[in-house]
Amino acid sequence: MTRGEVKGTFFVALKAIKAGPRNEDGIAVVKALLAARFAERFQTGEAIRAQHANTTTYIPAQLPDAVVFLESAAEVREIVAIASEHRVPLIPFGAGSSLEGHVNAPYGGISVDMTRMNRVLAVNAEDLDCTVEPGVTREELNVYLRDTGLFFPIDPGANASIGGMTSTRASGTNAVRYGTMKENVLAVTAVVAGGREIRTAHRARKSSAGYDLTRLFVGAEGTLGIITSITLRLQGIPEVISGGVCPFPTIADACNAVILTIQSGIPVARIEFLDALQMKACNAYSGLHYEETPTLFLEFHGNAESVELQSRHFAEIASEFGSTGFIWTTNPEERAQLWKARHNAYWAQKSLMPGRAILATDVCVPISRLADCVAATHEDIAAHGLIAPIVGHAGDGNFHVGLLFDDKDAADVARAEAFVERLNARALSMDGTCTGEHGIGQGKMPFLAAELGDAVDLMRQIKHSLDPDNIFNPGKIFA
Repeated sequence: MTRGEVKGTFFVALKAIKAGPRNEDGIAVVKALLAARFAERFQTGEAIRAQHANTTTYIPAQLPDAVVFLESAAEVREIVAIASEHRVPLIPFGAGSSLEGHVNAPYGGISVDMTRMNRVLAVNAEDLDCTVEPGVTREELNVYLRDTGLFFPIDPGANASIGGMTSTRASGTNAVRYGTMKENVLAVTAVVAGGREIRTAHRARKSSAGYDLTRLFVGAEGTLGIITSITLRLQGIPEVISGGVCPFPTIADACNAVILTIQSGIPVARIEFLDALQMKACNAYSGLHYEETPTLFLEFHGNAESVELQSRHFAEIASEFGSTGFIWTTNPEERAQLWKARHNAYWAQKSLMPGRAILATDVCVPISRLADCVAATHEDIAAHGLIAPIVGHAGDGNFHVGLLFDDKDAADVARAEAFVERLNARALSMDGTCTGEHGIGQGKMPFLAAELGDAVDLMRQIKHSLDPDNIFNPGKIFA
């Protein structure tokens, strides 16, 4: 498949994933062993298994055979050793907020719930880093850090677990200033095939010691091993934070304002794009009263003088592109309301057409192509009569489309399939990527092949080398 050739592959690939071979004998043995070892922490009820399959995605749920709740790295080593011996799949589970089928169990197996591994192991305030277990959520970590004057800046919206964020190479609203998980993970420990626990690096901020194994596990989506701890970079809490809302006449005006802001070197912390339909949805869902036109939500971090200067410089850029209503505030309650509305964008989208399924998908392009890609996508939506609000992390060229469709209507499913294929082909044709932050999981598998071609074969070789029996989250990233 050449770059951009994705037609006819999307839902075909999803259907193919459903019928994976199951190791029935191995699963039966492992279930008996784990039931005896973990007692009430081992569950096989249908309801709890369903909770550990997909709940926030259009992809049909594929339930594991059982769920085990682990509490220590030693227990992770133990369960991996058992699964390796009997060749039974293990599917790591954090908060369950992923959107591309990462926690499905297409070949059956055991869902490994990491939520009880939620301890902050160390905070090194002088070095601006900390080490946490994978079940700690980003909100829990920032509450823990509050008295140190530090915070962890990666904010994907959902209260995701740090392990899940590491595994999907998450980013979010603050990425334009602070980077993604790729830049903010210093090291991990992980249990690999056979039950060995490895450490990928130490806490030094730079190293030339061998292969960069940390980056190999960041974004591996649980397919190479189970992460047991993560060492993270931290940042000082800004002295002053200001937030703003800025409406524009057109999508092109809003996107071009973003491009010029980034090119001008204004150190904006967050710069989010919402189209007119998304603004309408947010107003209705969150009780806001903003103009229902293409809009940017912004945030600036620094001291009083620098924040005011950044806001003024942005206002000058915004006026060049037709905006007359830039409003900004340093009031914490007003800022919190603004960003809560942004983080509730997914639920606001669903509220536009209750009862409809929602296909939340993302692409990312070079910042210079953002206006072209968003405008072309908006025209595509209008031309095909679709309901699909757009919202994005505009500062790094990443945007999301929430396509509402009837998953019980074959014709509507076909329209959704065609749109997703066009969207991804468009991003790839602009030298972009099929996913800026959702990850591949199951849903993006055909587009990864279109994007990277033969490089996917190299990924398969790495997977087979580290996981020869294919027990770690099989059926994700590639078949």
